[in-house]
Amino acid sequence: MKVFEKLKEVALQKKRTIIFPEGNDERILKAAARIQADGYANAQVAGKTSEILEVAQKNNINLGDVSIIDVEKYPHLEKMTQDLVELRHGKATLEQAKEMLKTPPYFGTMMVYEGYADGMVSGATHSTADTVRPALQIIKTKPGMTRVSGAMIMERESEKYIFADCAINIDPDSETLAEIAYQSARTAKMVNIDPKVAMLSFSTKGSAKGPMVTKVQDAVKIMNEKHPEILCDGELQFDAAIVPKVGKAKAPNSKVAGHANVFIFPELQSGNIGYKIAERLGGFQAIGPVLQGLAAPINDLSRGCNTEDVYLLGILTAAQANME
Repeated sequence: MKVFEKLKEVALQKKRTIIFPEGNDERILKAAARIQADGYANAQVAGKTSEILEVAQKNNINLGDVSIIDVEKYPHLEKMTQDLVELRHGKATLEQAKEMLKTPPYFGTMMVYEGYADGMVSGATHSTADTVRPALQIIKTKPGMTRVSGAMIMERESEKYIFADCAINIDPDSETLAEIAYQSARTAKMVNIDPKVAMLSFSTKGSAKGPMVTKVQDAVKIMNEKHPEILCDGELQFDAAIVPKVGKAKAPNSKVAGHANVFIFPELQSGNIGYKIAERLGGFQAIGPVLQGLAAPINDLSRGCNTEDVYLLGILTAAQANME
């Protein structure tokens, strides 16, 4: 079953409310209208009503039953402002909180926090940092999680993989890599992938030495000690992780080598570069980043996203809300 066929089934189990706070973007409006019409979620778009309607009219978008939230006239705005001040524990005055809520990521995140929405999709016109910052300040991490990471769901015909971290942690230490691996294994299960986790490196099983290799080796030890129920191995070069013949030659005793489907990159730059090469040259569809470890479904779009990306990430977010 394709990744999103499974997620569509989950999203339909209970119709959740998903907020798209960048409501003046054509891609957002088209995707929100489609999600609403297809019945996968109750779609909300936020912004200035006049601007939203202008973009919709200009691009012949029929919003149908999509809810338009006017950020300047929203009846719960005062409560959201006061709650944000309390959440920031003295780090934001009332006036500062009002200014923060004028930005789409903060407004959308507070909608989720207050329970007016079950999940949020943002990032079409804002950076990952702008999306993640309010999520960390307001929603925070799930019990047992100490970090947030960003995974990409990669799909091409019958092939499907998880790549992480592709968005958040610039230079993760061994503990962080292990937590990213665990979070990514959970994401894999969510999209019907039986996780086989490869901790990637430029070395396979000690073929090279150095602190970058040791970091990955230590992460594998931590992951296997904390979560022995999840198949995880490394350090592995990418070819050893995915090509059976190479995996057998380079890591003959590994249960993961040659068969991995969850790939944990040693730092952000290789993860981000890797997924974009797979997408642009390999023909994979890349959905995400899926923000892992948060206490509520909040997901980030690439600013280079198209309408289909928004649509699919909206369905994923609705499905996540049904899995919480």
